[in-house]
Amino acid sequence: MSTKLANKWILITGASSGFGAATARAFGAQGAKLLLGARRVERLEAVAADAKKAGSPAAQVRVLDIAQTKSVEDFMAWVRSHTDRVDVLVNNAGGAKGLEPVAQARDEDWEFMMQTNVLGLLRMTRACLPLMVNNPGSSILNIGSVAGHVAYEGGAAYCGAKAAELKITQALRLELSGTGVRVGTIDPGLAETEFSIVRFKGDAERAKKVYEGINPLTAEDIAEALVWAASRPPHVCIDEMIIKCTDQAAIHKVHRRTQAK
Repeated sequence: MSTKLANKWILITGASSGFGAATARAFGAQGAKLLLGARRVERLEAVAADAKKAGSPAAQVRVLDIAQTKSVEDFMAWVRSHTDRVDVLVNNAGGAKGLEPVAQARDEDWEFMMQTNVLGLLRMTRACLPLMVNNPGSSILNIGSVAGHVAYEGGAAYCGAKAAELKITQALRLELSGTGVRVGTIDPGLAETEFSIVRFKGDAERAKKVYEGINPLTAEDIAEALVWAASRPPHVCIDEMIIKCTDQAAIHKVHRRTQAK
């Protein structure tokens, strides 16, 4: 275990599953203290227990819906009851819903994607910054996507939301220049988590087909990258990192192995 992150305060949104849960466990294994938020508190509690087993000296949980300003404000008041600083903010909460073209897409799906991936990211960052700007070497790590770099059919709103995440990250980098706060984005490609189940609204069979014949990224792969970025020396900022599985050369170029008959 590295001592660089021991007893550092790590705040992770969307920590009940996927990248967020794996990131909590990975930071916990480094001896970090965790402040975990998500809507599913029971699952959060299980993640916190895992993180403590991995080595975290403290893993606290509270309900958080980043689509609601009041929820974010209440969460940050709770954070301040535990610490006067945040060393790493992982803006992980987000996701996609639907894969319809614009002509057939639904307002409620668009609103979910914009509220979580864009406005939620802004809300959480705004609320957390007072605990970071006087803490040089702290890090804001946003979860982006290759979809923020390259568009695809049926992904207009999600690609737009993740393109916004990228530009928000870049703007924050400029705004926080001179404070010592580092800002970066980790942008995964195909990764097998609950992402596709959420996108396809519980259709597990359709979600499974996304990853058929490939060896996709795992949540642990992304968690490892986040820990690495956060543990660089204070003068080193990982601005942008694109991570794809080897089978995915590009959005539309994926190597799939055929099943033996």
